[in-house]
Amino acid sequence: MQFPFLLAPFVLAGSIAAKQCLNITVPVSISARNGVFNIPTLQGNSDATTFAQNLTSIRGNFTQEALLDYATVTGEYNISVKFCKPDVENGTNPTVQVLTHGLGFDKTYWDLPFNNYNYSYIDVAVDHYGFCTLSIDRLGEGNSSKADPLSVLQAPAEMSALYELTMMLRNGTLPDVPQAFSKVVHVGHSFGAGLSYLLAAMYPTASDGLILTGFSQNGSFLAPTVASWDSKLARLNQPLRFGNISYAALSEAFSTLGVSASNLTKISDGLAKFNITIGEIQQALQTTDLGDLLAGSHPSQLPHMADLPTGYLTWVDAGSNQYAFLLPKYYDPSILQFAESSKFPYTLGELLTIGSAPKMAPMFKGPVQILTGRQDAIYCGGDCLATGDPALASIPAKSKMAFPLARTFEAYIQPDTAHAINLHYNSTAAFNVIQRFLTREGLGSS
Repeated sequence: MQFPFLLAPFVLAGSIAAKQCLNITVPVSISARNGVFNIPTLQGNSDATTFAQNLTSIRGNFTQEALLDYATVTGEYNISVKFCKPDVENGTNPTVQVLTHGLGFDKTYWDLPFNNYNYSYIDVAVDHYGFCTLSIDRLGEGNSSKADPLSVLQAPAEMSALYELTMMLRNGTLPDVPQAFSKVVHVGHSFGAGLSYLLAAMYPTASDGLILTGFSQNGSFLAPTVASWDSKLARLNQPLRFGNISYAALSEAFSTLGVSASNLTKISDGLAKFNITIGEIQQALQTTDLGDLLAGSHPSQLPHMADLPTGYLTWVDAGSNQYAFLLPKYYDPSILQFAESSKFPYTLGELLTIGSAPKMAPMFKGPVQILTGRQDAIYCGGDCLATGDPALASIPAKSKMAFPLARTFEAYIQPDTAHAINLHYNSTAAFNVIQRFLTREGLGSS
């Protein structure tokens, strides 16, 4: 179906992509039953460590220990989305994929601005298979409205925003996209997959199909993951992106040393006088939190999430990033530095409610595909095929029991891939697996 009313405001994304995309700010009203937690306001990085120690302790369920009550959270927020469609549409019944990112990312996870967009999920879905997509910045992340990181930014509230966006797509009320979609599928990664699963459990007719990537229902490995992150206050870890230090102030500070904040050559030369090699300096900048301290030091890297409250956290450095998300030898080393310098925070409320979804989505009747990297550390402990049960093909395959009415269930294990599927060399192979599954299930654009 042609969208003549949309052509004027659309712009091409990427240098060779044929998709047409529009960035939109969407007002939503949320209503959710959130937890009320007895967690004191974090004052510094030591408090973040204490929180992680409590959360990962085997002595009990810290979420339950800290839970005082439940409260209905309501509010008006803006959600930043990007709607993409094929440059030329031949059908009359397009399918839209709603793309929800996980912790540590924003919506660019699906259209990664790295290496000329060669890792773009949206390029494959839209240009090669004719889908429309709606990638979202989750509530509290990216260009979406910020909110209290403990009382508001929890899984139920974020799912409420996802539901509202879904209904707008179905009803044709999404701003600047006057099209009612009869086929809406949800594609999520990690925490975003959990939100998509929660949506299907609570509103089983809201979605026509589920794609859950970087996902299983085995929470055994979440504690070591959180421990490996060595969480810090986001505003202290990357103060230029998440704190209240301005680029102008940094430039002024560097100018007193006779150097530019965006050109650290003179600093490197100075350190070299102390018998520190350029290679060692580069390693320090790339693999320790010194690099995070300088993230955003170039004007082009300036953020949109300044002066965050202390309940926004992030992992400590590139090493923690690699441990949780990437498989050595199977990703471009420079993508790790890109991912670390452009990472996004997670919140206390998200960590406390990451396992809050019900065990089953008993009334969901659409097709379900779980696609997880074989070497996923967060949900498979590093090997999704190590089930210990000859009758169980993979750890994600056990989730079939959660969808008793699903018309199709498939657990696909992507080889040579860790948790952040979209950042690996073979990411496009995974993208094609997803599109073919949806097409086989009658959910392609037509």
